[in-house]
Amino acid sequence: MSIDSNSAKPVIALTLGDPAGIGPELIARLLARPEATQLANIVLVGDEWLWREGQRVAGVQVATQPVAGFDAVRARPDTGVPAWLAMQTVRREDVNLGQAQAPGGASVLRVLDACMDAALAGHIDAICFAPLNKHAMKQGGLRHDDELHHFAQYLGVTGYFCEFNTLGELWTSRVSSHIPLKDAAAALSIDGIKAATRLIYQSLQANGVAAPRVAVAAFNPHGGDGGTCGREEVDIIAPAVRQLNQEGLPAQGPFPADTIFLKAQAGEFQAIVTMYHDQGQIAIKLLGFSRGVTVQGGLPIPITTPAHGTAYDIAGQGRANVDATWQAFRIACRMGLSHRAARAAA
Repeated sequence: MSIDSNSAKPVIALTLGDPAGIGPELIARLLARPEATQLANIVLVGDEWLWREGQRVAGVQVATQPVAGFDAVRARPDTGVPAWLAMQTVRREDVNLGQAQAPGGASVLRVLDACMDAALAGHIDAICFAPLNKHAMKQGGLRHDDELHHFAQYLGVTGYFCEFNTLGELWTSRVSSHIPLKDAAAALSIDGIKAATRLIYQSLQANGVAAPRVAVAAFNPHGGDGGTCGREEVDIIAPAVRQLNQEGLPAQGPFPADTIFLKAQAGEFQAIVTMYHDQGQIAIKLLGFSRGVTVQGGLPIPITTPAHGTAYDIAGQGRANVDATWQAFRIACRMGLSHRAARAAA
């Protein structure tokens, strides 16, 4: 195949995740699928010993092509072989399988930062990272509450950003995220709801949905019962939806949270804007924990990951389910292609 055929694909950076978890095994299983390199020009980034270990645990062998840097990836001939960019970030003897420790967290940060540098330089179109552990990352130098805020600061984001959780055709966003539930009501605002709704609408368009159908969840039981069981719906959520409609974004709601996912499951909506973390997370994980994907929304480059964690309890056992990683990779490919097109048109 010609150089042109490979350069037409989105360049996707893949990382191995926490070295003490199931990430290396998942990436080995992913790259053992021939269809992966049909979708993207892949560059795998990480420690050589860890990549070998991931293949061993998965019981597969994956051919790769070494490259000296991210800048060499886009122009490679399309041989159906992922590029391999080796980094030395953690020693094997410093990793204890199944444990959240500083060396593993520091390794994750170094690899992700290198990928973001490549994104800022225009060498890659999206990042798909294997599961990480926030506690390990904080031990290893993370100064933020989570990886999303680290990404946003590193990439210079000044506007609204949030996590999306997806399951097949259904996407969710949330107005507040990693805060105590007692603070969730105070975190609601008309502007915040509008920003979360706009962002998920635009992100679904980048994922190939021309006219997303978006629903907005209520906050209180029974949607507030007309203000008798809380006034957030009356004073904040409904006005935000009305303003969005006036601005040309056809969101609907607020709908009571205990029925909104039934509507989505029936195909009425492709996206739900939730008011706080567990309002959407419980439903999404119940509907399909092994297939869920987290998309880091509002960043200047698409970044995706499986929604599950490092699964320390089964690390190294060859039992990891690759379905969510496959879905995260596919979303990264679609959004990476849109990102590349938008950058070329700018």
